[in-house]
Order: sequence, then structure tokens, then C-alpha cells
Amino acid sequence: MTFAQSAQYQGAMAKQIALLDDPANHGPEKMQEIANTFERIAAAEKTQWLPYYYAAYCYVMNALMEKDKSKVDAIDDKAQNAILQADGLSPKNDEIYCIRSLIATARIGVDPQTRGMQFGSEAATWLAQAAQINKDNPRVDLLQGQSLYYTPEQFGGSKEKAKEKFEIALKKFAAFKPASEIAPHWGEEYTRQLLAK
Repeated sequence: MTFAQSAQYQGAMAKQIALLDDPANHGPEKMQEIANTFERIAAAEKTQWLPYYYAAYCYVMNALMEKDKSKVDAIDDKAQNAILQADGLSPKNDEIYCIRSLIATARIGVDPQTRGMQFGSEAATWLAQAAQINKDNPRVDLLQGQSLYYTPEQFGGSKEKAKEKFEIALKKFAAFKPASEIAPHWGEEYTRQLLAK
């Protein structure tokens, strides 16, 4: 039996994911701390994509929350490095493509005027690929809806279409069964918040 399947790995991952699931930890310092722990787990578990995936998730969430636009690219680069590691271990993975889409989205936020076109289409491409792999992944609809919600109407955004996407995402969340207790399952609460807007 490999260490990867061990209770120790599962336990360490489950503990960090529980921290991620707690909204109290969604500040930059806490997210950085959790990312560091996932990086340590990844270093010990060289064949596992999930620790890299979650480290990337933490970084990209920080990039999206960062108010100082001059810091976003550096944080996003960390997310990019981690997700490329995950991608190398688990190619053609819809969950990884969702994070790659978020990384592109975070880059738009630095300067929407000059970056919107390039990174907007990159984000959309990753989500389209994720949907091809797994049409039942609720995070794909959530992120497509988020994009529609935050994109100005003259650039193809639509609050109405966003609402439809969020409603589809919630239906999929209701039916969604994560592959394991440490598999990605984030987004349902956020979908509800966006829908409430």
C-alpha cells in the first residue's frame, strides 16, 4: 500500500479542506497558510494532483481578493505554477481547467480594459474544455455564470443569462457527488450568494 492512499495523507488533506470550507478562513493570511500546507503535502506526495490543485485554488482566491492590483500577477503566477504541476499529474481534468479559468479571470481584474479580451477568451476556453470533459461539473456553470455576471453587457455579459447558469449550477450541485471526501466540492454557497444578488 502506498503512502498516497494512507490515512495520514487523507487525514492531512481532509483537515486542510475543512479549513478551506470555513468562510472564517477566507482572508489572505489564512489562505496563504493553507496554501503553504498544501504545498508541503504536495512535496511529500509527488504523484498526487489534489494538493497542487488546492494550493492553486488558495492562491487564485487570494489573487481575486487582492486590492493592490500590482500584487495580483505575482500571486496568480504561484497559482499557475501549482496548477501546472497538478495538470502534469492529472491531464484533461475538468476541475483543473476550472482553476486555470479562474487564474485567467484574476489576470483580467488587474486591468480589464487592456486584459479583458485576451484573458476573457482564455478563461472561456478553459471552461468550455472542462464542460466537454464533464458536463455535470457544477463549478463549470458557476464560473460561466460568474463571467456573464461580471462582464459588461457590451462585451457579452448578461445578468439574465448569469442567473440561468447559477440555477443550472445549483441543480448540478444538488446531484453532485465528489469522487472522495478530499475531491473538489467548493462553490455551492458562493453560487447561492451570487444568485441572491
